[in-house]
Amino acid sequence: MAKRNVIRPIPAGLAYIADNINSGDNILGLHKANKSRWAGGIDFSNDTSTVFFAGCGYQYSAMLEPLVTALIQADRVSNNPDLPIKLGGISRKLGVDAAGLFSKAASRDGGGDSSVLRDAVKVLKAVGHDLGYLGEDEPCCGAPLYHMGLQNEFAANAVKAYERLKSAGVRKIIGIVPSCTYALSSLFPKAAPGFDIVVRHFIEAVAENMGNARFKYPDPVKVAYHDPCQLGRYMGLIEQPRAVLRAVENVELVEPEWTAGEWSTCCGGGGGFEVVFPDMSRTLAVNRVAELAETGADIIVTQCPGCLMQLKAGLKDLKNDAIEVVDLATLLARSLP
Repeated sequence: MAKRNVIRPIPAGLAYIADNINSGDNILGLHKANKSRWAGGIDFSNDTSTVFFAGCGYQYSAMLEPLVTALIQADRVSNNPDLPIKLGGISRKLGVDAAGLFSKAASRDGGGDSSVLRDAVKVLKAVGHDLGYLGEDEPCCGAPLYHMGLQNEFAANAVKAYERLKSAGVRKIIGIVPSCTYALSSLFPKAAPGFDIVVRHFIEAVAENMGNARFKYPDPVKVAYHDPCQLGRYMGLIEQPRAVLRAVENVELVEPEWTAGEWSTCCGGGGGFEVVFPDMSRTLAVNRVAELAETGADIIVTQCPGCLMQLKAGLKDLKNDAIEVVDLATLLARSLP
């Protein structure tokens, strides 16, 4: 008797995200016009040879927590083992109202954590980078597809995204989301034949030109840095953020004795882990913020929308409201004149 190949279903929450990327070119499947709302009023260059790549994470970060909650519920109530593997129309099957989540978030802050993106652009300009931005034409990197194991879907998306970038005249990208930047710099060259765009992360672009601006935080503070897994372990960007923090006047960098840099403890988020294993994810978040809190830090700094969400949730569970969690771009923007 021939051995039957068993296809393991994709968890419903992850299938929902995959379907959105394939059909809507973003993790929420929303209209493209929503992606660029954060950039209103910013004077970007008309030259798109070097572009700022905003990605999905920060643009939709105000919806990440309610979205994760909705997807966890969807996974728990879905008892049909065939449902998750059938991606088409899964949004309707699961009853996840992405448009409703966006509307609620938009009424509060424009639909995403626009402040981090705006802060990043402000800092990049301060150190001398002239940036274009593709706005609605910015493609989704499709990184979640890769991490879900949907290799064919990821490769197809990468080819389409590369064609769009090239048609826009893009030769260099400065990314802000670690997952997007890793996908563009390391995964696209393997999936898209002839990929020749130079990809750098925000922290590399800042570190190389730090001397072009003076950074002074308003008051003396102790700062603990949390390494996002994809930035530190995948891309090897461990010393650059620390060098930048040390160069900011009034900032004292404090670190856990053992769990820093390459050995930094994961926050429990990323790759859909928080959707599939929510309880373990929250435990890891609490453990990580407890380690960072022991340093005596006033501020925990990181560089990932998922890490920001996890670390804030961990502090909330610990009932610790004395420590602030901010993105490194925000801290740097606060330190400019």
